[in-house]
Amino acid sequence: MLRCSPSKDSRDSEGAWILTAATALIRKITYMTQTIGIIGSGLVGKAVARLAIAAGHKVVISNSRGAESVKELIEELGPLASAGTTEEVVAAGDIVTLSIPIAATEQLPGDKFAGKVVLDQTNYYPAFGANDVLDKGELTSSELVAQRLPGAKVVKGFHNLSWLHMKADATPAGSANRTTLPIAGDDAGAKRAVTEFFDKIGFDAIDAGSLADSWRIEPSTPIYFWAYAPTVDLQATGPDAEAAYTQPGKPVSREEAQRLIDTAERPTPIGGTFEGMPQVHVDLFMAQASAATTAN
Repeated sequence: MLRCSPSKDSRDSEGAWILTAATALIRKITYMTQTIGIIGSGLVGKAVARLAIAAGHKVVISNSRGAESVKELIEELGPLASAGTTEEVVAAGDIVTLSIPIAATEQLPGDKFAGKVVLDQTNYYPAFGANDVLDKGELTSSELVAQRLPGAKVVKGFHNLSWLHMKADATPAGSANRTTLPIAGDDAGAKRAVTEFFDKIGFDAIDAGSLADSWRIEPSTPIYFWAYAPTVDLQATGPDAEAAYTQPGKPVSREEAQRLIDTAERPTPIGGTFEGMPQVHVDLFMAQASAATTAN
């Protein structure tokens, strides 16, 4: 009986397949244990932390009041969560979120962010502190953040829906009613990392361009806030209004998100305003907000 040994080509092919499969598995395992660094433990930071942990990520959270102030939150989130200083959050995070007001970014240790993927959730609201450069449109708010964090790979995103609808609108991959969020940035790898993160926590992402283009997704543009919230009576209050408002908004398809981005006109004046905000949103914010300020 003849015995045929595998040819060198077949052995090489089999070896290459095994290496490819092993590499894919390692990447999957590595990705599933990514650490998300969250700067800010207000309503927005908490929402990001809960979604990240539900997706299997570790999170490290900081705020301006120190680790002791987030002790109860860490206990609630469980073993995948820990507290740290801002520097520790930046060092640990594969992605670092800025879940804070834009004015607070001026106090960050900018030299620590070089090479980091930074998810910029900040929004410019002049009522919380006017900025002449932003008012004149010389920079977008995310370009200003990037200047303050030299060397960081800044991606604008997860800034344009409320903390309530971060949770309510999230759906598993493949869901027919999945909603699409815009991102903008100058680094293709960073945008890819944020897109993968969004996919894990319940959203599709669409590229809205560079940081210079990110004015298209800033406050007072069509894809900001209203596209992701359910329609409610603007004056309604009370339990029924709260129950209605905390439901998911109508899903935003990729096509609809692209249309909203493409039809945007730069607001005049630049920046967000609370005019016309549903009263129930204000009520829920006042009821749920901690002493910390939040990004939205």
